[in-house]
Amino acid sequence: MSVLGAWLSPHSATGSTGLRARILLGVVCAGYSVGAAVGWGSPELARFMGDFGLAAAALTAAVSCFLYARVSAGRLRPAWLLFALSSLMAACGNAVWGWYEVVLGVPVPTPSAADAFFLCFAPPAIVGLLVLAKRPVTRAGWVCLALDAWLIGGSLLTLAWSLALAHAAHMAGVQEASVGPAALSLAYPLLDIVLVSMVLALHFRRSGANRSAVNTAIAALALTVLCDAVFTSPLLRSTYHSGQLLDAGWFAGSLLLAYAPWGVRRRAPGTDRPGPPRAMSRPIAGSLAALTPYLAAAVCTLGILYNVVEGRRVDRVVIFTGCTVVLALVVRQGIMLLDNISLTQELAQKENHFRSLVQGSSDVIMIAAPSGTLRYVSPAAAGVYGRDAEDLVGSELSSIIHPDDLGRVVHEVRRFLAAPPHEEPTTRIECRFRSGTGDWLHAESTVNRHQGGLLLNSRDVTERVRLQAQLQHNAEHDPLTDLPNRALFTSRVRQALTGRRAGDSGAAVLFIDLDGFKAVNDTIGHQAGDELLIQAARRLQESVRAGDTAARLGGDEFAALIMGDGTRDQGAREYQVHEIADRLRLTLSQPYRIGPSEVRVAASIGVAFAEPGITPTDLMRNADLAMYRAKAGGKDRVELYAPQMQADVVRRSELATRLRTALREGEFALLHQPVVHLASGSVAAVAAQARWRSAQGILFTPAEFLRVTGDDDRTAELGRWLLEEAVKQAADRARAGHPVAVSVRLTATRLLDKAPPFGSIEALLTRHGLPSGALMIEVADSDPRVSFDELEQRLVALRRLGVRIALDGFGSGFAAINALRRLPIDVLKLDRNLVEGVVESARLHKITSGLLRIACDLGLQSVADGVDVPEQVLALRAMGCTHGQGMAFSGPLDEYRLRRALVRGQFPVPGVPGPRTVMASGSIPLLTGSHAETPVPPT
Repeated sequence: MSVLGAWLSPHSATGSTGLRARILLGVVCAGYSVGAAVGWGSPELARFMGDFGLAAAALTAAVSCFLYARVSAGRLRPAWLLFALSSLMAACGNAVWGWYEVVLGVPVPTPSAADAFFLCFAPPAIVGLLVLAKRPVTRAGWVCLALDAWLIGGSLLTLAWSLALAHAAHMAGVQEASVGPAALSLAYPLLDIVLVSMVLALHFRRSGANRSAVNTAIAALALTVLCDAVFTSPLLRSTYHSGQLLDAGWFAGSLLLAYAPWGVRRRAPGTDRPGPPRAMSRPIAGSLAALTPYLAAAVCTLGILYNVVEGRRVDRVVIFTGCTVVLALVVRQGIMLLDNISLTQELAQKENHFRSLVQGSSDVIMIAAPSGTLRYVSPAAAGVYGRDAEDLVGSELSSIIHPDDLGRVVHEVRRFLAAPPHEEPTTRIECRFRSGTGDWLHAESTVNRHQGGLLLNSRDVTERVRLQAQLQHNAEHDPLTDLPNRALFTSRVRQALTGRRAGDSGAAVLFIDLDGFKAVNDTIGHQAGDELLIQAARRLQESVRAGDTAARLGGDEFAALIMGDGTRDQGAREYQVHEIADRLRLTLSQPYRIGPSEVRVAASIGVAFAEPGITPTDLMRNADLAMYRAKAGGKDRVELYAPQMQADVVRRSELATRLRTALREGEFALLHQPVVHLASGSVAAVAAQARWRSAQGILFTPAEFLRVTGDDDRTAELGRWLLEEAVKQAADRARAGHPVAVSVRLTATRLLDKAPPFGSIEALLTRHGLPSGALMIEVADSDPRVSFDELEQRLVALRRLGVRIALDGFGSGFAAINALRRLPIDVLKLDRNLVEGVVESARLHKITSGLLRIACDLGLQSVADGVDVPEQVLALRAMGCTHGQGMAFSGPLDEYRLRRALVRGQFPVPGVPGPRTVMASGSIPLLTGSHAETPVPPT
């Protein structure tokens, strides 16, 4: 933007700058008017200001319009260029006039170059006004625009000719022999009449864009034309000289045109919002536009009446012009009549169209008066609400809205009506409407303003609301038992901890696990398990109070939130909740009738109480820890949370981390404990045992922290390492001349593990070249979840490879007899608990003797684990036990000490005279005999 444009624009800095620009403009115009009124003090200054002052003002307008046209873009840009050209012509005309009067000091000749420039002022201004006008869209519109211009121009010509122009033309023809001065004397008023006609005709057709600037430009041109009309009148033309008060009008018109493009009120970027409609200006403007033809005809009639009243002969120009004006009026009215007929037909067609839309729409359209009375209801109300539209018309809108929703609806409507229409044209309200059957339907309404009242477009959304409620219910409830799920239960716990009773520490969370549920699934099927869960959920729901929450967290895990009763005695509250939990345990442990069967499961329950500042996550975690402590303590019991439980969890986590580090860093060592033949003291085999070497070099058994961690993955990883290391070292000893068998303890689950082929027992035997019969697998007491059929097939396949099978912990498990009956066993390994009391307890002595007799009858070898004192050696050998392992012979040995023991050959055995060399023949006494499968008695 140029410096001039910045000076003229009221928005170049702030709003106060625009006010100062308008004040400055008024002061300059007023100063010029005062100077012109007093004659400027001298004739020379008056002529200078009247000529070059007007030239400077016109030049300012030309430069301003030109600069604005350069920086602006759009449809109105050519109009401002034309206004700049028009002002430039006026500036040049005034400059030439001043050249004659001020510089040369001679009167201005008639005609002169100044007249040429002045005559060129009107055409660009007229074309510029056409550009500013709102262009008609049809040929009839263009015709009407031309007719309106002629109606105005012809009427003014008739009036002006009757008053002055006819006399001026006559006098010019009498006084001058040439037609030039006569034509010049008529050209000025005729061009002014054309310009006035365009100003009046286009005033009611101006474009809505940049309306303030257009209005200011039209006002500037109107002021200029008015001054031209006064100048061309016979009364002033003969006495006019530069510097008179008339020049102030031209001066103000030029400066007003210069101010027009920059002085418009513009909104800041981003604030262009449609303002409220001006209800009065549009009807007034439309009425004046409609009256324009009649006003023109009235002016024409006044021109003719003036001649009649003055007793003059009506001039032919007046008659001709009047006839053309009347003809134009008739043609225009005919066009308007045809246009009105077309508009009436189009309006009727659109009315029918919209009536069909309203009547056929599935939405209900209602119009309510400002008082709330329904004035119109569309016919769709019968299908949507089950009520005839006629019955609703005249009733109060509040009478069909649910009372619980009425206050919210009234508040929203008042807020909407108080908001500015251009900021919030519509709003949306959802409430319940009364149907014809008396039911309440959920309706969603789009509300608009309508003549001070409301226009409501409503639709029935009852099904959508029901679907949303159902989806919400499904998202927060368990699909099988319809109890709240974990998400909703967590939300209820959060509400209990953060609500108005947050300070009540009596709230408690119960975590419930059904013991033995998996066995139900495995034995009688998952459908029966689902039915058991449904019945358990029903019992749980019936057992809690109305304000409490029962939930299913997943699988066979349930939970209950027991709200506090406000008691201050924490001990009494704990006792009360413990009784509730125990009652739940007894209720859930009752037999379940599922089809023809009766199923029993137990319940382990963990209880945690809310504490000040505890989070829902921590409270539920505490209840979960207590529940797992109840299961670990024997199941079918109630356990209250204690802080020590969390400490145990932290300890197990730390130990699990240490175990992972030990496995990764190679901190485990493999030791072997000799298995000694009780009759001779010879080493029959060695039992591989893992030890963890701490940072201080101390070896610890991993059994303790393996039990604490409960990490099945780490346990399996340790088992794989133990097996591979034992096979590798056994093969190295065999190649070094010590072919003693090695036994490795593995669980049934580990044996059935689908490990990669390179990590299987077969791959290890092949990779390290271990001789046949040099590996014995000690099978731990079978997990009830393990299939005996799969385990039997696996052990048979291993025995075909020469792997011996021992049943570990014989005499301690309920599944031992079944394993002995079905599995291919070579060796029975007596449990340590039997060996420890075999000397002191006569009962254990008889039990151990009976078990050894069974092994002997089946042709199996036997190994007693935990033989620590000589008396146990004597007692076991007397019962028929063949081998022993324990501190009575040797503890676990590292590889160096083990090889020294194998070189020595045997250990001293109580009651056995003289040592014998064991390894002379290189045989393995424990593994002598047939490799055929162990005979199993018929079942």
